[in-house]
Amino acid sequence: MDKLKLMKTANEIRKDIVVSVHSAKAGHPGGSLSAAEIFTYLYFEELNVDPKDPDKADRDRFVLSKGHTAPGLYAALAERGFFPKEDLVTLRHTGSYLQGHPDMKCIPGVDMSSGSLGQGISAAVGMAIAAKMSGDTYRVYTLLGDGEIQEGQVWEAAMLAAHWKLDNLLVIVDNNNLQIDGPVDKVNSPYPIDKKFEAFNFHVINIDGNDFDQIDAAFKEAKTVKGCPTAIIARTVKGKGVSFMENNAGWHGKAPNDEEYKIAMADLEKEGEALCQM
Repeated sequence: MDKLKLMKTANEIRKDIVVSVHSAKAGHPGGSLSAAEIFTYLYFEELNVDPKDPDKADRDRFVLSKGHTAPGLYAALAERGFFPKEDLVTLRHTGSYLQGHPDMKCIPGVDMSSGSLGQGISAAVGMAIAAKMSGDTYRVYTLLGDGEIQEGQVWEAAMLAAHWKLDNLLVIVDNNNLQIDGPVDKVNSPYPIDKKFEAFNFHVINIDGNDFDQIDAAFKEAKTVKGCPTAIIARTVKGKGVSFMENNAGWHGKAPNDEEYKIAMADLEKEGEALCQM
């Protein structure tokens, strides 16, 4: 793992998130920004995928269960070379293939259409079961929001994953503690998240989800686990990297205006310059 390179990539992904959401005048920047390190690690370190052959049979599968954070996924896919970065400014525009939620039918690298919260993990469990039944070695990854796990279907899927002993499944929870209506512990607390997954017979790892060292260690540990699925509970900062968006629930699903866009890009440019000095 080249940590500095990953940090620079995450910063570029954050810029692309802000650019695309500003261009769309709509979208979900907060949860996209909080998960930038996770998207970066998945697509530049972890996943067995090939932008030149996005449908190859032995590829690892990724399901963005919290599908509204599509700007983060699209930025990572574009940075990895699945489609031109120039297309990111068409986000949510009429006729664009980059709509507000991922569409597996028209976006290279997207394995599952998602957006109805709670359902993506079920698709991921199904993929992992299919791999077990067919003897395939690919792994399945899914990213959930901490507000999303208030959905009962999440826990039905978790129960099935443990029943099937899906050690080829890795569930990641982006625990930024904010959802559209405010703090998750005030709206409908899912805490303690780790103990809940443990009760469903998952191997659980708690990390700082904006720290590449901890992300790297957790993903490597997950690959050693046999006989049960793994859940990584990743504590993150909503709106990470943009000063006025950080820890602000108001930026769950709102695009920056022109003045806010300039401030956000200045924040990220400053971070990029700091990384170049390291």
